Amino acid sequence: MKTILIVEDEITISRVLKAYLEKNGFSTIQSYSGREAIKAFATHRPDLILLDVMLPDGDGWSVLHTIRQESTCPVIMLTALGDVDYRLKGLTSGADDYISKPFIGEEVVARVQAVLRRSRTIFESGDTKQYGQLKINLHSHRVDLNGNEVTFTPKDLSVFLFLAEHPNQTFTREQLIENVWGIDYDGSDRAVDLAIKRIRKSLEGWSSEQGEIKTLRGLGYQFSVYEK
Repeated sequence: MKTILIVEDEITISRVLKAYLEKNGFSTIQSYSGREAIKAFATHRPDLILLDVMLPDGDGWSVLHTIRQESTCPVIMLTALGDVDYRLKGLTSGADDYISKPFIGEEVVARVQAVLRRSRTIFESGDTKQYGQLKINLHSHRVDLNGNEVTFTPKDLSVFLFLAEHPNQTFTREQLIENVWGIDYDGSDRAVDLAIKRIRKSLEGWSSEQGEIKTLRGLGYQFSVYEK
């Protein structure tokens, strides 16, 4: 059974989320502040976090930043602010999805299920690929560069592994969104560009002579490598 950490200071909303999630087979933990959320995360290590942006002792962005320093646990942001800038801020900060209030309980459950599906094992192959100092285990989802593990957000890892599974193939933004974010994603395709930018930053130190995440103008992105 998957455990969901609900971080929401409005008790009524928290209870509604708890009821819908438990009805659909999830166990839940409730926190009502950022401080409680960080403690609950450290204690219970949930499978996914529903994180409200507006909290009584700060904001969800700070909680997300703290969690991302040590974990790639999937996070869905909840907020009454529907402005696209807030959506982009959440995705840029490492959130996996974004739901605006007011929302329908069934939609939240569907989003949780979709994010968990995308966070599960993507590849059945146990092959390990190595390109110079970059080593990719498609089974364990581990990426090492120069002998050190590379840390990605869950979404960035999914984008990178999808590209790595198809080396030297070009994918448009729309194809990446469909395969990584899912066909139900209704956000901006700029999320793809932001993910690629973060992935490149994480891979700084990987020699361009061994490979690169290449932009093909007007076409899309490609994991361009030289296989031996």
